[in-house]
Amino acid sequence: MTSARTKLTVIGAGSVGVSVAYAALIRGSAAEVALYDIATAKVDAEVLDLAHGTQFTAASVSGGSDLSVVEGSDVVVVTAGAKQQPGQTRMELASTNARLLERLLPQLVERAPDAVFLIVTNPADVMTVVAQRVTGLPPHRVFGSGTVLDTSRLRWRLAHRAQVSTASVHADIVGEHGDTEFPLWSNATIGSVPILDWPADEPFTAEELDRIAVEVRDAAYAVIQGKGATNLAIGVSCARIAEAVLRDERAVLPVATVLNGEYGLSGVALSVPSVVGAAGAVPLGETPVNAHELALLRASADAIRTAVDALD
Repeated sequence: MTSARTKLTVIGAGSVGVSVAYAALIRGSAAEVALYDIATAKVDAEVLDLAHGTQFTAASVSGGSDLSVVEGSDVVVVTAGAKQQPGQTRMELASTNARLLERLLPQLVERAPDAVFLIVTNPADVMTVVAQRVTGLPPHRVFGSGTVLDTSRLRWRLAHRAQVSTASVHADIVGEHGDTEFPLWSNATIGSVPILDWPADEPFTAEELDRIAVEVRDAAYAVIQGKGATNLAIGVSCARIAEAVLRDERAVLPVATVLNGEYGLSGVALSVPSVVGAAGAVPLGETPVNAHELALLRASADAIRTAVDALD
């Protein structure tokens, strides 16, 4: 549990925002967890529900529909945004949420000028570019949750297949948090063993890894089909990212910052292994990738750039 007096504020009391707040509370991510939403009755009820469990946690809970809730925040997690409606395109959702962030973010920065901002609102990579432009903050202080959840899904799947603990799997999903994401198989290992060399009665094959990559990419659709939304795992993922900032862990996580020349890319938010600490997130130089992976990364960047340009 954290020993410093730290404050984590979640913007948006929908299913994802409440899951972030709940995960942060029970993990002891921060000394104070706050929840903000414009819907007064909803946010007050969620805060009350969370507060009723604080006998069993080390953190306090606050919140409401007044922006003063945000004051004193060390990390602000932005989950607020419209949900995709039937018949609505992804880009229509992007346009709606971009306008929301353009109105909201300057107010958040005014209330918490020293905070690090974590963008979760979908489409998260596009919204991260919007957020960095609107706030004018350096890229390391406003970044997206990226492929931290996708990477967790991948490691869980590989660990299950190899019958080892998830912590022993070292493999990352990079690129867009979406349809063009992909695993960095070239440096994936289980323990210190390259994944294709993992000893087993049925060793991994390149074809099986391709199938696993698709399965992980489409995992959210399976959850959504069954329960209508993904919220629990993204909640834990965001709490974990916030902890890295609040505790100045300098943890390496695949979050999405607006790149500035890394991998020959600029002006787009892409997930690559990054050092996450008190200052925010900084891409970890250039992780070794092969030519095929670099081409996939550039294709992912093109997809995000096209979506960003459509907003202009």
